[in-house]
Order: sequence, then structure tokens, then C-alpha cells
Amino acid sequence: MPKEMLMPVMAESIVEVEILKWLVKEGDAVTEGQNVAEVMTDKVTTEIPSPFTGTLEKILAKEGSVVTVKAPIALFAGAGEISAPPAAAPVVAPAPVAPAPAAPAASSATDSAVASSYGMNTKAIAIDFSNTAKVASSSSAKTAGVNKFGRPLAVPAARKLAREAGVDIMEIPGSGPNGRVGVEDVKDYVEATSASTYGGTTVIPSAPSPAPVSPVAAPASGGGMTVPPPQYRTPKGLEHLETRTPLRGMRRVISNAMVASHLYTVRTLTVDEVNLTELVALRERLKPAAEKAGVKITYLPFIFKAVASALKAFPNVNSSYDEATGEVVHKRYYNIGCAVDTEAGLIVPVVKNVDSKSILEVAGSISELAGKARDGKLSPDEISGSSFAVTNIGSAGSLLSFPIINAPDAAILGVHTIVDRPIVKDGQIVIGKMMYLSLSFDHRLIDGAEAARFVKHLTRLLENPDLLLLEAI
Repeated sequence: MPKEMLMPVMAESIVEVEILKWLVKEGDAVTEGQNVAEVMTDKVTTEIPSPFTGTLEKILAKEGSVVTVKAPIALFAGAGEISAPPAAAPVVAPAPVAPAPAAPAASSATDSAVASSYGMNTKAIAIDFSNTAKVASSSSAKTAGVNKFGRPLAVPAARKLAREAGVDIMEIPGSGPNGRVGVEDVKDYVEATSASTYGGTTVIPSAPSPAPVSPVAAPASGGGMTVPPPQYRTPKGLEHLETRTPLRGMRRVISNAMVASHLYTVRTLTVDEVNLTELVALRERLKPAAEKAGVKITYLPFIFKAVASALKAFPNVNSSYDEATGEVVHKRYYNIGCAVDTEAGLIVPVVKNVDSKSILEVAGSISELAGKARDGKLSPDEISGSSFAVTNIGSAGSLLSFPIINAPDAAILGVHTIVDRPIVKDGQIVIGKMMYLSLSFDHRLIDGAEAARFVKHLTRLLENPDLLLLEAI
């Protein structure tokens, strides 16, 4: 019998992996330790080796699919072996974003009309009121089981059905081992919750069909509605002027992260300007010594050190909200993510323990991580564990931006282009090296006044960089 190659565990926090490319094809002879596939895990691309010597008989997980760790992805056979029919690798949907809660409509007829007009196939499920009592009683006692990373235990088909029905899979009691949610659990839950509120038949939308999309107003009564994603339609006669590529790899990871940030943070912005005249002069004086030490020194190391000081003074900014437990997590470590623009997309490697490193050490870490990011050689540990992030959009010439929070961090700082601007100093008009600082923050965790004071703390240190020597950071 052939041997199954399982998706290896990359790191403790990684539960899903995307197959980017197979480096060998079916029928190829492979030796143990030979790299056979290129995969992506949370913006890190790596190659995985074969655990066997033999022939790659069957690829179970195609390029572009997302599979769970320890799932079978290929079959290997030795000389003279005959394979059994292969089982497909468990494929999961691209990194989930929590569905908006669906508000029940006034009637199943209205639901069907709305869904049909959005190009969605629907199927009516008759309600068994015995299920209502069963689900209601079990729901009060338990919800879906979770793994050690807080992810609900559920089969892929159940996740898909829950998303389409607009329900939170964490609220569904699972009947499988360790509380794993199955398809029937989702159906029972949807039927029961719909029946307990309105009675009658509920409609669960299946995958969208390519039918044309028509604008539909929300029903006048019976509550709101969950609007499906917009469906793109090629303008008639322009098909030859379009090309389509799958949303895969880094772009898909970035897309999912952006949607998660939008859904799981209440983002707002505070802006201040800082006079960097003294810092510009200090950097010029330090550049020769830094170059002798083999380090290219930019403004970011000074900004990182000032941020570490401000995070200590304002601990709410150095926090996260644990959605699963409803707890605010305050962190006593100062790991700062540094957004790096690469050909593949934006990556945020993390400089660890900024508070305990010197300016030169921080500069060296930033340079090393940025180089690895551009070469695609970051490890999972180097892009995880941040408590705050900084994005240097000024390197692209931006005067001001509203950065997207790198969830689950509570805030991100945008630094921008340094420009010469006339300012008043000691009653005289002089030219200052001015820059805007923009802090995006989660208003659930940080009040506006606190965010403004945080930025003022940064401004004080950056305008008087000698003070960094007195901060003991």
C-alpha cells in the first residue's frame, strides 16, 4: 500500500498552509529529504521535504489549495506497489473572516426572493421542532469545541455552511469528538434559532451562482438583512480587455489580514507633527560610526526606541483584545513589527525586545529582517509575536496616511516624508525638518485622549533625541 505524506507542522501557531507549487510531478522518483512542494504560512514561503524515498504516485492537495497541518497531501509508492483509491486532502476555505450576524427576514418567501436576486442558490430546510429543543438545551451547556489555538473544531463543509447561513460557528454545539461541529449540527442550529424566533422555514444560501446581480433594498419589516459580497460582472463586449488571476499566495494572506483588521478593530486616527531637525543632525553625526560597525542607520531605530518608551508609559497601547475570551491582554514585552514593502506584498517582520536593545542593535535587526523579507527567507517566528507595529510610508513619498492595524495589535504608527517647512522658533521664522506621525488605534482599547498623549510622548523624544539616553530603554 502507498504511504501518505502529511502536511508537516511548521510552528505551533500554524494550523493551515497553502500549497503554492509542487516541485515534482506525479510519477517522479523522490528521495527522502528532497524538497517536493513550496508552501505559504502566514506570509512566509518555505519548501517542505519528502519523508520517503519512492515514487510520487498521487498529489492529493492541488496548487492553490489550503490544507490543515497533518492532512494527507500526497501518496508515495515503492517498486511494485499498487495504490488504493486516494482520499482527498481536507481543504479549508481561505483564512476566514467572521461573518456578519444574519438578521432573520420577515418570511422565507422574502429570503428566497432576496437570495435569488443576488444570484444565490437556495434550499429550504423544513424545521423539526424536536431539533429546536435539542439544540437549545445543548447550546446553553456548550458551544463548539476549540483546538489549542482557539480555532473552532469543525469539518470544512460545516464551516462553509455556517458562513453562508451567516451564523457564528463558535456558537454551534458540536456533536462530534471533542465538540467538533458537523454539517448536521449547523443545520440543526440554524433551524432551531430561526424557529425559536419566528417559526416556519429557514433558507440557507449555497454557493453563489453566476447569475446577474440586481440591487435589492432591505425588507421594510422583519429586521435587517445580510448582504452577500458584491459580484463582479464584465461589461458586455470588454471580455477581451480583461485578464483574471487567482487570488493566491501572499496577496490572499494580505487580503484576509486586511478584512480581519476591518472586522475585529474599531479603527480611528490621531495625527501630530514632529520637528526632526535635531534628530536629522544627530543621525548625520552618527552615520560614520554606524558604518564602521557595519550598520546602515536610518531614522527607524530612533523611532522604535521612542515607541518602546511610549508603550511603557501607556500600557493600553501595548495590548490586544482576545475575542475568544472577552479579555484585554496587556503585554510586558515590546516587540515592534516593521512593515516592509516587497515584490510579493507587504510583510511585517517583528523586532523582538526593542526596549533591551541599543540603537545600533535595533538598526541591525531592522536591516536583517527587511533583507530576509525581500528575499522570502523569514521564519514563522520572525513575523509573529508583535505588540505594536510601525509602517514607514514616508519612504514611498507619502505625506500622510491612515494605516491599517496589524490585528490583533491595538495600534500602528505611520511615519512619513520629512519635509522642509517654515516654523516659528523663539519668535523667529526658521526652516524645520517636519514630519507627520499618524497613529491608528483600536478605540475599544484606547481612548482618543490617551492616543494623543502617546503621540505627544513620541514627539517629545524625537524632537529631543538626547532624552532617549535618559529613558533607560
